Amino acid sequence: MSWEDDIRELEARKALAYEMGGPEKVARQHEFNKLTVRERIDAMSDAESFHEIGTLAGVGRYDDEGNLQSFTPSNFVFGTADIDGRPVILSGDDFTVRGGSADASIPGKRQQAEGLALELRLPHIRLVDGMGGGGSVKTIETAGRTYIPQLRGWDIVVQHLCVAPSVSLALGSVAGIGAARVSTSHYSVIVKSSAQMMIAGPALVDWASLGEVTKEELGSSKIHTRNGAIDDEAESEDEAFALAKRFLSYLPSSVDELPPLADNNDDPDRQDEALLSIVPKDPRKVYKMHRIVESVLDTGSFFEIGKRWGKSIITGLGTLNGIPVALFAENPMIYGGAWTADACRKLTRHIDLAATFHLPLVHLEDCPGFLIGKKSEQDSTIRFGSQALAALGQAPVPFCSVVIRKAFGVAGAANHKPGSQHFRMAWPSGDWGSLPIEGGIEVAYKAELAEAEDYDAHLQKIKNRLNRLRSPFRSAEFFEIEEIIDPRTTRSSLCRWAKLARRASTTNAPQFWYRP
Repeated sequence: MSWEDDIRELEARKALAYEMGGPEKVARQHEFNKLTVRERIDAMSDAESFHEIGTLAGVGRYDDEGNLQSFTPSNFVFGTADIDGRPVILSGDDFTVRGGSADASIPGKRQQAEGLALELRLPHIRLVDGMGGGGSVKTIETAGRTYIPQLRGWDIVVQHLCVAPSVSLALGSVAGIGAARVSTSHYSVIVKSSAQMMIAGPALVDWASLGEVTKEELGSSKIHTRNGAIDDEAESEDEAFALAKRFLSYLPSSVDELPPLADNNDDPDRQDEALLSIVPKDPRKVYKMHRIVESVLDTGSFFEIGKRWGKSIITGLGTLNGIPVALFAENPMIYGGAWTADACRKLTRHIDLAATFHLPLVHLEDCPGFLIGKKSEQDSTIRFGSQALAALGQAPVPFCSVVIRKAFGVAGAANHKPGSQHFRMAWPSGDWGSLPIEGGIEVAYKAELAEAEDYDAHLQKIKNRLNRLRSPFRSAEFFEIEEIIDPRTTRSSLCRWAKLARRASTTNAPQFWYRP
C-alpha cells in the first residue's frame, strides 16, 4: 500500500492554487502594471524562504461521483518568510480572484496570519490589494443572510502593534476594511498611480449623491501621503518593497529585543566644516535642516518618514555609529519650523514608534513655537501639540536634544523631556525664551515707548539692551543650558551619547498601547 496517488492529488491541487484567478486575470493584473500576489511575495522575501500556509484553501467543484472538476483558490496568500535573514509573517491579497472581496475569501486564513504574527511575536508585512476581506453586495446572496459588522479578529491586529513591527503596502485599489488594514500599521506605503485607498469606491460615492469621481480623485497617493493616512508613496512596487525592508532594518523583530546594530564605517568623530556657517546670523533667514540631519547621522543612514505631510517637523530613523535612533527636527523652510496641528500629529506617532521599539530619541531643535493665527486655532493646534509633548514625557527611552537655533514658547520646551535627566546642548546660534523679543517687545515696553520722544530710536535702544542679555553664554552661566558646543562637533557628541543610551536601553514595555 502506498500514498502516492494522494501525493499526486496534493501536487495537482497545489498547481491549481498557483494558477490563482487564471491566465486571463493574471494578464489583466500585469496590464495595470501590477504584480500578482505570488510575484510580490517572491520580490519581498529572501530567495526560497517563503513557506506558505493554507495553499489548498478555496472553493472546489465536484461531479456526482465526488471528483474535483475545478478549483478557485482563496484570494489571500500567507506564510512565513525571511527578509534580510530575519523571520516575518508575509501575507497578501490576490486581486485576480474576485478582486480581493469576501466572496472568495477564507476568513480563517487572514485571522491565522494575524494570530501567528502576534503569537510568534514576528513582524507582519501586509501586501494589500482590493477590499482586503470586506464583503460586497453579492455576499448577501452567497451567504443567504446579511451580517452586522463586528471586525472579528481586529483585537489581534491592534495587540500586534504593541508586540512586533507591522508594515502595510497599498498595491492596488484598496477600500473598506482593506483601507483600515493599511492604516493600522507602524509604517505604510502606497504605490503612485497604480494604487488608491478609499473608505468606499466611486460607485458607492455616486450612489450617495456625492458626485461622480474616479479612484484617483478619491484616494490617490497625493491625497493620503499629504493628510497622514499613509506614510510614504513609491514610484513602483519594487520601490515600495525596498522602503518596507529599509524601515524594518532599524527595528527589532519584536519588543522583546533591542534594535539591531548596523554596520558602520563612518568615523564617529567626523567633523563637517559647513556646519560652522550653515545657520544665518539673521534670525529671519532660513537654512536646510535636512543638511544638518544628514551630516550628524551616519552617512546615508537617514530614513525620513512622512515627508509629504506635517512638513514643518522632520521625522525619521537613522544610526549614530551603527546605533539605531529615532530623530525629529523642525524644518525652518516650512512656517519657520513652527509646530502645526498636522506636524504635531506626525510627531506623536513618531515618538510612540520610538517608545514601542526602544529607539533612543534625538531632537535637533529650531522651534519658534506653535504656529499662530486663525487657522491654527481652528485646527486645534494646542490640543495636538499637547499630545506630542505628553508623548515625549511618557516615552521610556533615552533622549538628547541639540538646540540649533530657536526654542520659544510651549512647543520650544521640547528641548527637554519632562521628568528625566538627559543630555542637552546648544550651538552658539541658540536663541530662546517665552517668545521672541521681536514679537513681544512693543507689548512689554508699551508704556515706556509711549513716553519716548523718538519711538523708533527708543525701540532700537531697548532691542540692543535685550540682545546683550539673550546670548546663550549668559544662559550657560546659570546652567539654563548644560553645554554650548562647536557645531562641527555635533556628530561626535551625539555618537558619544548614543553609546551611553544603548547601554541604558531596556526592553521594558511602555505604559500604553501603540495607536496607529
